[in-house]
Amino acid sequence: MKDFAGKIAVITGGGTGMGRELARQLVAEGCNVAMCDVSAEAMAETKRLCEVEKLPQGLRITTHVADVSIEDHYKRFRDELIEQQATDKIHLLFNNAGIGGGGSLFTNTREQWERTFNICWGGVYLGVRTFLPLLVKADEAHIVNTSSVNGFWASVGLGVSHTAYSAAKFAVKGFTEAMINDLRLNAPHVKCSVVMPGHIGTSIVSNSRKVQNGADQLNVDELKQVRQRLQGQGIDVAKMSDADIQQLALDRARIFHDEAPTTAAAAAKIILDGVKADRWRILVGDDAHLLDERVRKTPEQAYTPEFYQDLVAATGWKVG
Repeated sequence: MKDFAGKIAVITGGGTGMGRELARQLVAEGCNVAMCDVSAEAMAETKRLCEVEKLPQGLRITTHVADVSIEDHYKRFRDELIEQQATDKIHLLFNNAGIGGGGSLFTNTREQWERTFNICWGGVYLGVRTFLPLLVKADEAHIVNTSSVNGFWASVGLGVSHTAYSAAKFAVKGFTEAMINDLRLNAPHVKCSVVMPGHIGTSIVSNSRKVQNGADQLNVDELKQVRQRLQGQGIDVAKMSDADIQQLALDRARIFHDEAPTTAAAAAKIILDGVKADRWRILVGDDAHLLDERVRKTPEQAYTPEFYQDLVAATGWKVG
């Protein structure tokens, strides 16, 4: 697929981050966009940003409230799209929605763990299941599933568990790779790509708290976990109040967004260029390329303290 003009794209998680930037760049190329998110307000802002420049006549941008872990929401999204976009087919599916959380089997609840897994993996699976018939009806189509560097390296550092997100992203990577031949055998005009971003400047940290807790605040268990993590890093937390810990969490979310080596806009361009080049494997960010190289070179060392320390020195990562 060499250009997107006149095509119809579905984007999950279109309210913020890479989803928002994918929408903006696709619209700028003359592509119709149907996006979903759990936040109507965030999608309204994405749509406003898309419409800042005068849209080509007839171009359609539609927004649909949906939780991608719930199949009935997906079905409603599909039915609304068919009606509002006046179509029985789509050309592009970006399974982009994701959250963090539920990192530990020990210190997080089962509900937190499965919430993360069901959005990050289940949302991709249900997205493909729901929209595949519409993709097959198009003359050419492309599925883009967002995994992560955590789809080949299940860690963000020694001081924090990261099981739910990593397990989900490994599943997305394996699923997409398996789809390559499944599509070749059964729908050769439909292609697929797995996207593996490194540290991208998005609001996933704060958005994840909103989805998991209903507010951009740590709950009681998370406060305890942060205290333990800080203490493990040699920081004296005895005199720190809960308000101090909350502020540290807010600062971390800001730093994750503002000081990332790759912006969401740059990430979206890399993804779209990868689709145009028909690449099935799209690494996003210099840190993603570096980490991929190092894990492949020394897989047995990938979870040692030395590996992580060398990685931080090479990339400047401020996570974990």
